[in-house]
Amino acid sequence: MALVKIKRFAQVTLPPDLRERFNLAEGDYLEAEPVKEGILLKPVTVVEREQAWKRVFASMKSVKDQNPKPKQSPKEQEQEIAHWVKDFRKPHA
Repeated sequence: MALVKIKRFAQVTLPPDLRERFNLAEGDYLEAEPVKEGILLKPVTVVEREQAWKRVFASMKSVKDQNPKPKQSPKEQEQEIAHWVKDFRKPHA
């Protein structure tokens, strides 16, 4: 087990063998979670919002609607959904 020392501004340095084993580099993120035995650090991937939206839109291009065409126009569908939302909100207001 490797010891980690808390330094100025609550910074910690992970031992080189752990950084290599988990392929961690400067600037990477770790999620800190309290557990019964102490603190669990888990590597996480953080994606910039703009990059994430680009990926979403790129994947949406490959989606094909295979359902039959609806009998309502898009405007009628929108109005129906708005009506459902309004009805749902009434008892919760």
